[in-house]
This record gives sequence, structure tokens and C-alpha cells, in this order.
Amino acid sequence: MDQKKSRRFPNTYVILSILIVLCAVATLVVPPGQYVTAADGSVSFESAERAPQTWQVFSSFYEGFIKQAGIIAFIMVVGGAFWVLNATGAVAYGIDRFIARAGKYDRFVLAGLAVLFSVGGGVFGMSEETIPFVGIVVPLVIAMGYDAFTGLLVVYVASNIGFSSAFLNPFTVGIAQEMSGLPLFSGMGYRLVCWALLTAALVVFILFYASLIRKAPVAERAVPGTSAPGTDRRKTLILLVLLVTVVLLVVGVTCFHWYMAEISALFLVMGIVAGILGGFGANRIANEFAAGAKDILPAALVVGLASGIIVILQNGHVVDSVLHGLESGLGDTGKTGSLALMYGTQTIINLLIPSATAKAAVTIPIMAPFCDMIHLSRQTMVLAFQFGDGFTNMITPTSGVLMAALGMAKVPYEKWVKWIWRYVLLLIVAGFVLLLPTVFIQLTGF
Repeated sequence: MDQKKSRRFPNTYVILSILIVLCAVATLVVPPGQYVTAADGSVSFESAERAPQTWQVFSSFYEGFIKQAGIIAFIMVVGGAFWVLNATGAVAYGIDRFIARAGKYDRFVLAGLAVLFSVGGGVFGMSEETIPFVGIVVPLVIAMGYDAFTGLLVVYVASNIGFSSAFLNPFTVGIAQEMSGLPLFSGMGYRLVCWALLTAALVVFILFYASLIRKAPVAERAVPGTSAPGTDRRKTLILLVLLVTVVLLVVGVTCFHWYMAEISALFLVMGIVAGILGGFGANRIANEFAAGAKDILPAALVVGLASGIIVILQNGHVVDSVLHGLESGLGDTGKTGSLALMYGTQTIINLLIPSATAKAAVTIPIMAPFCDMIHLSRQTMVLAFQFGDGFTNMITPTSGVLMAALGMAKVPYEKWVKWIWRYVLLLIVAGFVLLLPTVFIQLTGF
């Protein structure tokens, strides 16, 4: 037997299936419970009826698909639209022109894009919106001589760093401060410091990794598509359509609160217009779109399967029990010890509940009064919530955005985990180091 093959890391489907089975076993042994919100807004934990999940491990795949139907439809529409766009040859043409002009300044391009996406995460909570950009930036970065991991660092990881250390993000800072009774976006000054330090560290990491890839390419590289026939003027018009699409995306998200329905419609129109400008007939556009949706289907399957983990835990009434057990560990350990427990609790909870809104609804009403009891600033608790909510999004299989981004970049989840886990661990440690000064200073005003 081939020793190398026998020791191969399990693929994504196997990993997620094992996790679903383990979660089903947990519903047999973990005492069931649930959080109940009273009319006055107070939250209490109560025992619930046991609901063991047995044969449901098989139906969880279907229920996971239903639960994440929005993001699954979103990535299939975006994938189909980009396939049509790529078939015109305009993207390959644009990449060739860009690289010819960028020349030796490609490192500045990587750094600039990373800062830009980090700003998006820090200002308006850019998350799902990164998925289309993965389809744009990853082929560009690969054509510049790097790999898909570099592209994911520049887009997905950068936006996640901004999301984790946000200073204006309404989905983390806004919700957590409102539920904590704090002035909206107060304490922004220190959050800006955290954002700047973490973003600068990411840029250094990207440039260091990029230099290693250029010297010794150890990761697999995809080959960008070749330019299809067509006039340069026609391809330039198609690229202009792509540029207008990106501008409309930014304006729509920031000014009109667009979400996946509006964004998917925008990219569908982009694909159709690009196909028409590329000289495609209706049948060719439809066939190319179907090919793109087929190509992204494995990512959609992974999103549905990963969502099945949460389905099992929620239907088995054990999610809240696990959260209650973690929160019960917040005892009398002093300010620094309590801060460590609070931060660790938020980090672990994020593996079970990637949604910032849902996590805030469960944890903030409990942790805010606890901070008052130990004379710890509620601003500190909000920052711990931010860090705990963001960093592990880059590795948790229950994150639909992560799975979709990996699907767009053609990077298997198991390969991503083996590559990124050390960086995520460093981020968690850095987050705690940045939290320590807040024990002694008050994050008020700007």
C-alpha cells in the first residue's frame, strides 16, 4: 500500500461528515437546554426536552441546504456570471495589460488591495461581499506569479481582519454596543489602533509569503484562462462593465444596504451584458452560465453539509447548553483572568455560531452585567466579542462565507486549514495582547 496515500488528510466532505456524527453523539450525552428572553429583555437558561439526533445525520444535509439556501444560490449565480465573463476572454486580456503596466510594482498592488479590503471589513462589515472579488483577484494574483493562497490573503483574510478589528462595523460594534447600553461607535480611537496594527501585520505577512512563493513555489498554482478571440475594443468594453459592476456593488452595499439578493442580480446582469458584448448568442450565454454553476457546485455542497452541523446541534437542543457551560466558567478569577475566559468563550462560541448577530443576542446580555460585577469596562467586553467573533471565521467549517470563498478560489478546505491554522492561532494570541491594555484604560469618547 502507498504510505503517502494512506496518510492523506481527509477531504472536506469526510471531515464535515465526521463532525456531524460527533455532534449527533453529543445530543445523546449533553444535557439539553435553551436560553429564554423575558419581556424585560433579561436572558435566562432553562432545561429543555432531550431530542437525540440519530437518523437525522442523513437529513441534516438537506436541512443545511435549506438553511443556507441564500448563500448557495448566491455563489452559484456569481459563479455562473463569472464563467460567462471569463469565456469572453476579457479578464485574461485585462490581466495581461495590468501586469504589463504594473511590472515590478506588483508587491504594492498586493499591499494596496489588502488595505482596501481591510477597510471594507472595518467600515461596513464586508463579508459575503468578498466572494465576487475572490473570483476577480485570485486569477489576477496567480497571473502575477503567486498562488491562490496569496489571493485569498489579499481579499478574504484582509476583509476578515478588518471585520474582526472593526471601528465602524454595524454588525459587530454597532449591535454589541447597542445591546450593552454604550454610545454607538464609542471607543473608536483604540479600535483604530487595533485595526491599523493587525492590518499592517497582515500586509507584512502577505509580502513575506509572496517573496517565498516567488523564490520557491510550494503551493499549487492554477493557470489563468487564455484570451479568447475578439477585438481589443470589445474586451475593453466588457472590462468597463466589470468596473461599473464593482462600483455599483460598493455604492449599493454602503448606501442602500444591498445584500445577497441585490448583489446576485447585479452580477447576473453583468454576465448577460458581458456575453452580449462578447458576441455570444442566448444559447451560448445560457450554456456558459450553466457550466459556471456546475463548476461552483462542489462549494455549494460543502456549504450545505457544513450547515448541517449547526442543524444537528440546534435540533438536539445542545447549542445553548454548550454556551451556558462556557459562560458558567466566568468566575471570580480577577480582571485579567476573567477577560481571558470571556475572550476564550467568545472564540469557542464562534465555532458553533458564526453569525455575529445571533452570538450577540445570546452572550452580550449575560456578559455585560458580569463586567459590571468585576469592574471591567463594557467596552472591553465588546472588543473581546469582536475579536472572538472574527478570527476563527477564517477556519471554522460552519462559515458559509469561508466555504464559498474557498470554492471560488478552487482551494480545498482541508488544504486551507493545514496552511492557515498557525496564522489564526497567532491572531488569537495577538487579540488577547491587544485586549490587555483595556483592563487599565477606559475606552470612551473617540
